[in-house]
Amino acid sequence: MTSFAPDSVVLNRKLPLWYQVSQSLRASILGRSAQDSLRLPTEEQLAGHYGVSVLTMRQALKELEDEGLITRHRRRGTFIEPTATRGAPVRLLGSVDAIVAQQSGMTTELLGHGRAAVPAELAEYFPDVPETGTYHRLRGDEKTGEPTNHVRNHVRPELADRIDPDDLVRWPMTKVLRDVVGADISRITDTVEARLADPETARLLQVPLLSPILHYTGVSYDTGGRVLDVAIIHYRGDRFSFTVTLDAT
Repeated sequence: MTSFAPDSVVLNRKLPLWYQVSQSLRASILGRSAQDSLRLPTEEQLAGHYGVSVLTMRQALKELEDEGLITRHRRRGTFIEPTATRGAPVRLLGSVDAIVAQQSGMTTELLGHGRAAVPAELAEYFPDVPETGTYHRLRGDEKTGEPTNHVRNHVRPELADRIDPDDLVRWPMTKVLRDVVGADISRITDTVEARLADPETARLLQVPLLSPILHYTGVSYDTGGRVLDVAIIHYRGDRFSFTVTLDAT
């Protein structure tokens, strides 16, 4: 190809082909060097490169166009937006303050709160209580307002009784628990895995159904090892990367 050359990818037949192609091409665009051409190959050339149909390729390109990474001009071709940049990384760092900082800087909408029975998948974290305080929030990019993740918190009931829901619109749950409620948070364990967007997540984050997302579970403990809060966060897979920093000291 004489214009911009995308990376190769081995497609997984268990995931939508158009999504895999769009994400591979997206990574190539965002990882390009300053010397690379901004002109993309034709739909037919790209389809041949990825081994998919032109219709699949067209759907993948539409996703990138909707995201603002490329522009398509009839007769002239398809071009990369020069200002295309990567989204924010999900960073798992080594202090509660770092986690608070990571969670800040987003717009937040409180979708609902109340009491609910402990879900079966979280029973191991709350063996001594039948229900928890639950909080559901949608968070978005502070500049564009675009939804980037939605989070459900399950909090011990005695702590939930002391939470003002309005505080969760202004501050992250970790900050509210530590600095407002006075919870003794000694450590937080983080788990990140790939999932497919269910109907609710697809609707809230404005992504296609069954597109990959980052599924994050954060568990906060006190000094006695008791679980205070479990946060389940679904991040848009096309807006976040996953970074771990390990301190050797």
